[in-house]
Amino acid sequence: MDLKETDILGDSIDAHWYYCAKAAATRRLLGDTAIRRILDVGAGSGFFSHHLLTHTDAREAWCVDISYPADSSATTAGKPVHYRRCIDSLDADLVLLMDVLEHVDDDLGLLKSYVAKVPSGSRFLMTVPAFQFLWSGHDDFLEHKRRYTLAQFETLADDAGLTVQRGAYYFGAVFPIAAALRLLPQGSRGVKPQSQLKRHHPLVNTALKALCRLELRLMGMNRVAGLSVFVLAQKP
Repeated sequence: MDLKETDILGDSIDAHWYYCAKAAATRRLLGDTAIRRILDVGAGSGFFSHHLLTHTDAREAWCVDISYPADSSATTAGKPVHYRRCIDSLDADLVLLMDVLEHVDDDLGLLKSYVAKVPSGSRFLMTVPAFQFLWSGHDDFLEHKRRYTLAQFETLADDAGLTVQRGAYYFGAVFPIAAALRLLPQGSRGVKPQSQLKRHHPLVNTALKALCRLELRLMGMNRVAGLSVFVLAQKP
């Protein structure tokens, strides 16, 4: 999770519709398979690791991000969380790359490097922003390099040596609204970079949560449109 968005949402992040929905989608894609150790790449605040430690049987998380000032450790739900600027290898059974690969010039190189750091059988749950035509000042603000289609992202996972198990778009329910806003003149590249993430009135936040909850039931079948691309893959 980008630390710029953490600064915007502050303590309200756990209740924000976008992150609540994304966390729920993460759990749905993972299913009931046991999680022992999480490697969270580009973790930022570690939001998704903390969520899984709290709501699943996951036992431990290693959060890696070059933005950390120093290595440290803490606990979430009584379980250890290790924050590291880099890591050589880890016996992790789940690797998270949540909105990470769009930030780097060599997305394939980065993904391959982490495939090499974990044992065979490790699963990779990854998300990226969808569709280049949705580019806006929000992408400039977050210093994105690109947006992806589902097919492009599945190909990237395959080229990195992973076997794709499931892939889907998410946030399809709000896609028409977001697309309309981003395709307006003020949504083009020429505007001042700024985040479109913000705190909402509780009624709006609740309504958006409910909308995404309804979509969640059909998530695995959505290969048409959405704001995010989700891929679950495994190292052979």
